[in-house]
Amino acid sequence: MNDGPGLRELTALAAIVSRRSFRKAADDLDLSPSTLSHMMRALERDMGVRLLNRTTRSVAPTEAGERLVARLQPLLRDIDAALAEVDNFRKLPAGTLRINSSEIAARLLLKSVIPAFLARYPQVSLDLVTEGRLVDIVAEGFDAGIRLGEAVPQDMVAVRFGGETRFIAVASPAYLAARQVPRVPDDLKDHSCIRFRLPSGKPYRWEFEKHGQEISIDVPGMLTLDHMELMAEAAVGGLGIAYISDRSAQAYIEQGTLVSVLDDWCPPIPGLYLYYPGHRLVPPALRAFIDVLKETG
Repeated sequence: MNDGPGLRELTALAAIVSRRSFRKAADDLDLSPSTLSHMMRALERDMGVRLLNRTTRSVAPTEAGERLVARLQPLLRDIDAALAEVDNFRKLPAGTLRINSSEIAARLLLKSVIPAFLARYPQVSLDLVTEGRLVDIVAEGFDAGIRLGEAVPQDMVAVRFGGETRFIAVASPAYLAARQVPRVPDDLKDHSCIRFRLPSGKPYRWEFEKHGQEISIDVPGMLTLDHMELMAEAAVGGLGIAYISDRSAQAYIEQGTLVSVLDDWCPPIPGLYLYYPGHRLVPPALRAFIDVLKETG
C-alpha cells in the first residue's frame, strides 16, 4: 500500500522550486544534491507525474509541480509556525539565524551587536549574507533583512537601530587644493566625480536637499565603482569627489585624508532597519537578536 509522499519529500520539492537549483536547495536542507535528485525521482514515480523539468544547468517546475507547490507553501508555513511556537518553550534559542544585509550594516553590527549576541546565545549559528541588491527575504529563505529605511518593503515589520545617517560628498585635501571647492551641487559638473553603480547596473544620481529644495544630479566622472569602501579609497587617492555614507567616510575624515564638501546640502536621513515578515511567528533566535539589537545597536 502506498501511503503517499511524506512531509520531507514535499518540503524538499518546495525548496527546489523556490531556489531553482538542486545544489542550493540541498545546502538548505543539509542533503547532497544526488540524494535530493533521487528523492525527487522517487516522488515523481510515486505520484505518477513529472513535477520538475531538469537540464544540466537549471531546474524549473512543470505545471503540475508549480500548482502543487503553490498549494503546499501556505501549509508548510503553518507547519513551520507550529514548530516555531513549540520551540518557544526552549530555555535558550538555538538553530541557524539567516540575515541578509548591506555590507555597511554588517560592519556596524560586527562592532557590538553580533559579539554580544553570540556570547549570550552560543547555541545559535548566525549566517549573515551581505550583498548590494535588495532581495526577497522570504523567497530566498532569510529570517530577516537589514537595509536603509527607504529600501524596506512596506509589508514588513521594521525595527530601527543605529540612529540617523547621512550621505556626504568627500574628496582629498590635495584634490581640492588644485580646484575650486564646490559650493552648490551644480558645481559638481566642473569636477571629476567617482560615480556609483547600483546593483541594477544603472549609475546612481547624487541626491541633495536644502531648505526643502531637492536636487538629483547625474554627475560627470571617468571612474565608476560599485563599493563604497573602494569609492572612499579612490577619493583618498585624489581621483575625485565621492558621495558615500558618513560611516564609510568617518575614519578617513578623522585621519584628515578626506574632507567633506556641500555639508549644508546633505541632511540626515532615517538610518538602518532590521525587517522581517509580519505574517510569520517570529523565531526565538530572531526575537533574541532583536532584543540584543535594541540594547546595543
